Amino acid sequence: MSAAADRKLFLGGRLKRLRRELDLSQTAMAADLGVSPSYLNHIERNQRPVSAQLLLRLAETYDVDLRNLGQSGGPASEAELSEVFADPLFQGLAVPRHEIMQLAEDQPAAADAVLRLYCAFTDRRVRDRAEVEAGGGAAPTDSPSEWVREYVQARHNHFPDLDALGEALHDALRAEAPGPDDSFEALARARLFSRHGLTVRTLPAEVMVEWTRRFDPHRGRLLLSDALGPSSRAFAVANQLVLMEHGTELQALTEAANAPDAPTRNLLKASMTNTLAAAVLMPYAAFQRAAEETGYDLARLQARFGVGFEQAAHRLTTLSRPTARGVPFFLMRVDQAGNVSKRYASGAFPFSRFGGACPRWRLHSAFRTPGRIVTQIIETPDGGRWFTLARTVDRQGQDAFTEGHDLAIGLGCELRHAHRLIYARGLDLLKPEVTPIGPACRLCERHPCAERAAPPVGRALTVDDWSKSVSPYPFA
Repeated sequence: MSAAADRKLFLGGRLKRLRRELDLSQTAMAADLGVSPSYLNHIERNQRPVSAQLLLRLAETYDVDLRNLGQSGGPASEAELSEVFADPLFQGLAVPRHEIMQLAEDQPAAADAVLRLYCAFTDRRVRDRAEVEAGGGAAPTDSPSEWVREYVQARHNHFPDLDALGEALHDALRAEAPGPDDSFEALARARLFSRHGLTVRTLPAEVMVEWTRRFDPHRGRLLLSDALGPSSRAFAVANQLVLMEHGTELQALTEAANAPDAPTRNLLKASMTNTLAAAVLMPYAAFQRAAEETGYDLARLQARFGVGFEQAAHRLTTLSRPTARGVPFFLMRVDQAGNVSKRYASGAFPFSRFGGACPRWRLHSAFRTPGRIVTQIIETPDGGRWFTLARTVDRQGQDAFTEGHDLAIGLGCELRHAHRLIYARGLDLLKPEVTPIGPACRLCERHPCAERAAPPVGRALTVDDWSKSVSPYPFA
């Protein structure tokens, strides 16, 4: 028997968290699962492992995705907490790994509180540094973008209510096809005019100046920049349509999130609006079915739904409907300087939360081959293996391979799902060529590494007069 097959699963903290989310007593859950309350109590205290039979009963009884149950930690995972405690702020504490694991597993709310406090602290630290460099000036302590990102990620980037609204509106548009032009943009324009009295005009970018989309409610016009390509233009029209058709629902969802201030609420509503627009362009059931049928071929998904590469890739991270799940992808978007502007995942996420990605990941080298997809199998320090692909896109949302490919999209999943992807065909997935990578350089203890950009926190450098390492920061 292999070591993996012989490994026992102790999921006490995660089972306890699930029970509390369902608002069940131990006695009630035990009855649902057909076990004794004392047995369930032993499991929750990690005194007994979880059997395969009990896992199946959990999945059947509570519609639990076993992939999510098997992931370590809750909103704050062990890896994220390890990154927090590696900060020089905690130098000298040397929080042991078993305590971090216990915090993530058994006290998920407290772990999430630690993570939120650290996010606020790091955001304040960055803002303070910027204020000093700029000569002062007050700045808010919370980052709206970080708050919205956390809110979306806590739901695994999946909003079933918006998916349902999107599918219904998509079907309504198709039922109202006015003539030979049945493209989504034509149908959406027709509905905007017939239902809401709005016309759509495309103006030169020089006239629009900084705006790519602007709504003029007084004249009943949606103004679009001619810098937008076909898929970006269709998305802009879809965005306006869902605001007109489902503005009340979008506002209610935004208010229910209890965002801390008006800028955060506005940013969250924009995010929810974009999510609904994507759900209309790429209705869940049809998109998930097409993804499976094509082997997650992004080019074919783009062509079938009339969307751009980034739109299709982002939609793949949202396929978590219990009855029709897709491959659990993660997505990261970076610019040529390494700044991360998107970070989403429907399952696990292998990279540093507060820093960038490892320079050994080909996401960064995608800029050398604009418009081409590059693939790579990577291995993280915990032994996890991931199949990834990366491609450049244009910041302005152009669809053709235009100049200025100044953003790169990285998409990936656990290697065990790679056989479902067309991009992995022909590769030996049992004995793959693997690139070991690390987290952000300041957390990575892999040595030597010629790509290292910073020394690891808490490790003494070994620079001397007698030798030179391939790494710019050799350490003991």
